[in-house]
Amino acid sequence: MLASLIARKARVNGCNAALVLFLATSGPAAAQAPAPTTLVVAVPADPQQFNPGITTGANTHAVADSLYNGLVALDRTARPLPDLAQSWTIEDGGKAYRFKLAKNVRWHDGRPLIADDVVFTFREVLMKHHARTKASLSPVLDAIEAPDPETVVFRLKRPYAALLQQLDVTEAPILPKHIFEGQDPNTAVANLQPVGTGPYKFDSYKRDDQIVLVRNPDYFKPGLPKLDRIVFRVIPDQRTAALAVLKGEVDFMRDVAGPDLAPLKRDANVVLDLVTAGAGGGNCIMTVGFNLEKNALADVRVRRAFALAVDRERIQADVIFGQGRVAQSPISSGIGFAHAPGVLKDLKRDPAAAARLLEEAGLNPGVGGVRLKIDMVLFPQFSRYSDAMRQDLAAVGIQLAPRPLDRAAFIETVFSKREFDTTLISYCNGVDPEIGVRRMYVSTNIAKVPFSNAAAYRSADVDRLFDEAAASPDPLVRGTAYRRVQDILVRDLPYWWLVETDFTVAYRARFEGFTPWSGQFAEQARLKP
Repeated sequence: MLASLIARKARVNGCNAALVLFLATSGPAAAQAPAPTTLVVAVPADPQQFNPGITTGANTHAVADSLYNGLVALDRTARPLPDLAQSWTIEDGGKAYRFKLAKNVRWHDGRPLIADDVVFTFREVLMKHHARTKASLSPVLDAIEAPDPETVVFRLKRPYAALLQQLDVTEAPILPKHIFEGQDPNTAVANLQPVGTGPYKFDSYKRDDQIVLVRNPDYFKPGLPKLDRIVFRVIPDQRTAALAVLKGEVDFMRDVAGPDLAPLKRDANVVLDLVTAGAGGGNCIMTVGFNLEKNALADVRVRRAFALAVDRERIQADVIFGQGRVAQSPISSGIGFAHAPGVLKDLKRDPAAAARLLEEAGLNPGVGGVRLKIDMVLFPQFSRYSDAMRQDLAAVGIQLAPRPLDRAAFIETVFSKREFDTTLISYCNGVDPEIGVRRMYVSTNIAKVPFSNAAAYRSADVDRLFDEAAASPDPLVRGTAYRRVQDILVRDLPYWWLVETDFTVAYRARFEGFTPWSGQFAEQARLKP
């Protein structure tokens, strides 16, 4: 009212326009306008690109998942909920899934989402470049069809129990066909100028510094999102990030390190949440991958010696500070029907036995007692693991040389050039072995796809058993097959499974509504009233 009276008087008196603007925007009504709500999120590494369809890497998904959607979302117990698909039916005895797309979904450039986008994403991106989706769906997917613009049908060669859990934004983000068609998805311009359907839109990116997303005002879910901006700050050091949360400079961080938990617990302005899944996936096992194409490591006795030398209990206590468990088998304990507890019981730490195995393999102590020199390619944030293992391995004559690399260099070194002895990867198993376990072991997944079968492991029996497990809808039959797989894996030892890791999330108590087990963690986040 005051502003309109001033404006009318200005027209009568010919008042200066700048003065009118000042008076009209500086009164009580203007002062009551809510300030934009910004969430500041700490991420440990630069995402380097924003296409979640070509990688399972957590650094990319931590940011990019907020830009996209999957056909379904998953609740905390991995129960599927509607997302881009508003409903679905299972047909033909479990061999066909029919999805009806939500109405009024638009890409950030204004174009409508149609079924062809979903078909294109699976055929041209996910089935070729996403390690978990490629490995699990390739053997079972017969066809994916778009009978009309609002319907997608998956036709399967056999029933596939894990499908719905594999269609969320982390496992199967849907990309725009009109943006990516005719381009290599690994080098597409849209990887740095993303166009999604998600609750937030891309605003800006300053490498190794910050990424800014802004609210999508045309989001298809009424009332969401409730935040105006998300600013992702790249803070490689976990302690620095935790201190920033305590000071109120950061509002949300994943994966709080053990030593930083105590001060955060004491602060009433901070909330902690322990989850088993995150942006990169769920039920993750920190795993050493042996390059089986290297001469020394091709000998299973050397790999077994490595396993016997490493003190995994110390890693659980001193590296992850109890935020997880010593791995009991190659499949996470979070997948109960497939887990084989105790299958690693004969590989308890035994340095003397490790030394004997190295001698049997013809590796005798040389200068300084060194029997074997090997490197370990890893992400810098995993250096505490390699430091612990380096001490243990030195005691039996294995000289470990950690080689920290950023994401791009890591992928090229491990999966393209294969220029490594060992590598350290957090392999997330998902909620079913078909989602995150198969990719590590089947011979058809020895490829240049990131985070696939890094060991280059080949076993006809393992391939067959994975196929048998996938073909059955019966959890008992599937579980039996997976436990037989694990018996073979423990015998062949293409990897060494260190610890199952949990994630402690910290956020400022003035916020609520986070879903930290999901890549789309802030879709429902808001300031507390």
